[in-house]
Amino acid sequence: MKRFVSLAVCLVLLSGVACFGQIDAAAQAGKLEEQGQFKPAAVLLTTALQNKSLAASERKRLEFELDRLERIKKDFPFTQDQLFKELKKSVKDLTRQEYEGWVATGRFDSREIDGQRFFMTSSVGNLFFRYPELYARRLPPKDSAAVERAHWESCQAIKQAALAEKRPYVLPKRFDVTMTVTAEPSAAPPGETIRAWLPVPRQYPFQGEFELLSASPPPKHLDDRESSIRAVYLEQPAVKDKPTEFKIEYDYTMHGVWFDVDPAKVQPCDAADSDLRPFLSEAPHIVFTPEIRALSRQIVGEETNPYLKAKRCYDWIADNIKYSYAIEYSTIRNISEYCRSRGYGDCGQEALLFMTLCRLNGVPARWQTGWNTFPNAKSIHDWSEIYLAPYGWIPVDPYMGIYATRYANTLSPEQKRELRDFYFGGLDQYRMIANSDHEQTLDPPKQSMRSDDVDFQRGELEWGDHNIYFDKYSYDLTYKEVKGKIE
Repeated sequence: MKRFVSLAVCLVLLSGVACFGQIDAAAQAGKLEEQGQFKPAAVLLTTALQNKSLAASERKRLEFELDRLERIKKDFPFTQDQLFKELKKSVKDLTRQEYEGWVATGRFDSREIDGQRFFMTSSVGNLFFRYPELYARRLPPKDSAAVERAHWESCQAIKQAALAEKRPYVLPKRFDVTMTVTAEPSAAPPGETIRAWLPVPRQYPFQGEFELLSASPPPKHLDDRESSIRAVYLEQPAVKDKPTEFKIEYDYTMHGVWFDVDPAKVQPCDAADSDLRPFLSEAPHIVFTPEIRALSRQIVGEETNPYLKAKRCYDWIADNIKYSYAIEYSTIRNISEYCRSRGYGDCGQEALLFMTLCRLNGVPARWQTGWNTFPNAKSIHDWSEIYLAPYGWIPVDPYMGIYATRYANTLSPEQKRELRDFYFGGLDQYRMIANSDHEQTLDPPKQSMRSDDVDFQRGELEWGDHNIYFDKYSYDLTYKEVKGKIE
């Protein structure tokens, strides 16, 4: 009966779209999607797109909503039985009864899709992040002691050098990086030109001396060094039955960062400053919802010092948010609220929650993202910066606060606290920073929709006005430290 009613409602909505244009098809499809009615939502959007009088902006919106349905399904591929089989490989002595109990208590992200429940692709890894008491049963066991120790030693060396040299940018390292993005043979029709954007380091006081050593095919465009979403742009025709590869090699230098901030010297920022105003305002995924405002009052209370307000927000996230691998950002309506409401998120979701709280409290905050190249811990990574007068922009990595608090368990309590505090105002050298803001526009702009419309780390591809989504290409980044080349 429920499915029959949903179909009947959908038919009524379709008649409104086709005959009278009286409804917002994207909004109505969104409601159907929230109810798990993906097929009716797709029919509604497909029918709406047949209207030849649609404005270009509305057509793009409807096309994205239709594609978003497929993106969500890709993020939730497992049936309940399939997930059990995956977990059996990773959890020692797991029984069906124990697993069913975990499902019943909501330990896994899941979605109802057209009458069947599906589970998120990262459910296995997220189980251990959210329930670390299960680490002892992990198969195969993971020994993280060396990486945890290396993180602590790195932050100690940077902090000591910054104090000794009385400056925030110290101990530079130079890296040689190769990034390869490979489109599958089926990604584009033979003969069509595949357009590719690959991230490269932007200029900062602590990151620079970028040199593009090689590119295959030759680059068509390289963004200005202070671009907020710096990329190298390349083109290459697709060849029948062959993958299409884009490859770049470059060098750059990155300093360790640590600001010795005296809270007593920190002053409120000038909210009228045109350079700071955008980073005090609401933006996509940075929304001052009633729930965020209530949380802010709980965290910040009557504190007025900008440094201490931001530190309270950082500490609250470290103490209350668990790390979890994320679904694709493009499928989430409001990332900061998504993270707050669930009590978990990945590095970018944690950073956006922190940025939202800071901006609400009059502390300018902005995105800083690219790659983390820490030895044996390489990954795409997001964090943030806050502006503190008179110090300027200082780095804050909310994920590292969570990591030190919850997951670096071979360190002593004192070492964990030192690591946690370091990343409020400090940054290691193992970063490649391409982005200084979120939801930025590539140059030249894509003709199609973005695969990730919030961040830019894995590259973006398209042919014609067709996006090439992540499941149609692979990416890889390798790096090595170059000794003796720092100027």
